[in-house]
Amino acid sequence: MQRNRITTNIVAKAGLDYNITSNDALTIAGLYSNEHVLDDGDIPYFNEDLSTRRRLWLFHEDEYNTAFTASVVYQHKFKQAGHILNMSFNYTFHREDEKYFLTNRMPTFTGRDTFMLIADESVSDLNVDYVKPLKYGRFESGLKLRRRYIPTNMRFMPGLNSPLDTNAAGWANYGETIPALYGNYVYERRHFELEAGLRVEYVQLRYTVNPDHNTYKSDGYNYIQPFPSVRLSYNLSDHNKLSLFYTRRVDRPDEGDIRIFPKYDEPEILKVGNPALRPQFTNTFELGYRSSWPKGYWYSALYHRMVDGTKVRIGTIVPGSTIIYNIYQNAGNSYNTGLEGVVQQSVNKWFSVSANLNIYRNVIDAFTVENKYPVPSTFSSNKETYTSGSVKLNTSFQLPKRTEIQISSIYLAPDIIPQGEIGARFSVNIGIKKTIQQGKGEFYLNGTDILNSLKIRKTITGNGFSYVTTDYYETQAFRVGYSWKF
Repeated sequence: MQRNRITTNIVAKAGLDYNITSNDALTIAGLYSNEHVLDDGDIPYFNEDLSTRRRLWLFHEDEYNTAFTASVVYQHKFKQAGHILNMSFNYTFHREDEKYFLTNRMPTFTGRDTFMLIADESVSDLNVDYVKPLKYGRFESGLKLRRRYIPTNMRFMPGLNSPLDTNAAGWANYGETIPALYGNYVYERRHFELEAGLRVEYVQLRYTVNPDHNTYKSDGYNYIQPFPSVRLSYNLSDHNKLSLFYTRRVDRPDEGDIRIFPKYDEPEILKVGNPALRPQFTNTFELGYRSSWPKGYWYSALYHRMVDGTKVRIGTIVPGSTIIYNIYQNAGNSYNTGLEGVVQQSVNKWFSVSANLNIYRNVIDAFTVENKYPVPSTFSSNKETYTSGSVKLNTSFQLPKRTEIQISSIYLAPDIIPQGEIGARFSVNIGIKKTIQQGKGEFYLNGTDILNSLKIRKTITGNGFSYVTTDYYETQAFRVGYSWKF
C-alpha cells in the first residue's frame, strides 16, 4: 500500500480578560480553525502467495474540517479565601465536509465509487461551579448542561459493478441532551483525609434514521445514573501515606460510534456505526501506598477495574464477499487486575528521572453479538485471559544557559482485544526549551514519536476470515516555536 497525505491547518484565536471589580472577572474568547486534508493512495490485493495481483483500489480523499468556538467565563470571589463561584457558557460549531473517490481496477473492468458526506455539529455547554472552604476542608458543587445536535447527509454514486452497498446513503440526525448535578466534600486533618463525591446525570439520546435505510431504524436511549467517587487517605507518618479509592464512570457512545454510514479505513475494511450501541460503565477500586523523601517518592497501587458493556468494534463478512464490516458492539464484561509502581528521583541539580511499571491481568468474558449491517451475522467469543503491562520512563536535564531537555519513552506489551490480539508498541518523545531575553522569551523544539515506532499491529480473527493490520496514526511530529511574555 502506498499513501500520500497532505494536511493544511489554519488557526486563529482571540480573547479578552476584563476585571469588573477586584472580586469579579469576565473572560471572552473565540477560536476559528480550518483543516484541509488531501489523501491519495493505492491498495493492491494479491493471492495467498503474493504471485498474482487480483485487483487494485485507488483512493482519493478531499476533506475540509471547519470549526468555530466561542466562550464566556465569569468568576466571582467572595471575601473568604477560596470561596469562589464560576459560570461559563461555551458554543462550538464544527462542519465535516468529506469527499471519497474509490477506483476499483479489475482485470476486465474499472469502476469508480464516489461518496460525499456533510456533518454539522453544534454543541452548547453551560457550567456552574461553586467552592466553599470549610474549617477542615471544602465543599464543591455545581451543574452542567450540554445540548448537542449533529445532522448528517451522505450521497453515494456507485461505479460499474461496485462491490459496496449501493444503498449506503441518506440522512440521519443525532441529538443529545445531558443535564448533570454534582457535589463533592473534602475533609482534611493531619492524619486523615476524606473526599466523597456524587455526580448524577440524566442522558437523553435520539438517533433519527432515514426511514428508507435498508438495515437500521431510529434508536436511542435515556437514563438517570449516579456516579460516586470516594478517596480515603491515612498518613502513617510525615512521609508515608496509605490510600483507598473508588470511582464509577461512563463512556458514552459518540456520534461517530453510531453513525450508519460506512467509513473506509481501506475499501474492503469498512467501519460502520450501530444506533443500538449503549454506554460502557466502569467501576475502579485502588489501594495505594506512597513513601516520600527529600528528593523523590515511591508510589505503588493494587487496582481492579470492572467494565460493563465493553464497547468495541466486531468484524464480520457477508458470505461470498471479501468486504469486512467492523461495527461497534457492547461485548459483555471485561476486567483488569494489576499492580502499578511509580518512582521519581532528583539525582542532582541537573538531572531527574521518573519511571512507571504496570503489570495487569486482562480478562474478557465470553460474549455473543449480532452485526446487522448489511445482513445479520452473529459472532461469538470464548472467555479470554492474558497478562500484559507497560513501562514508562521520563528524564529531565537542566543544562547551563537556562536550557532544559526532557526525554520520555513508553513501551506497551502485547495484549488481547475482544476479537484478536494487539502487538507491542514503543515510542520516544523529546522536548528542548531555552529561556532567553531575561526570562521574557522562550524558544522550544518538541518531537513526538521521533523513531516513528508507535505502530499498532492487530491480528483479527472472525467467522471465515482473519487479517493482520499495522496502523500508523501520524504520531511523528516536530514543532519549533517561540513565545514572548510582556
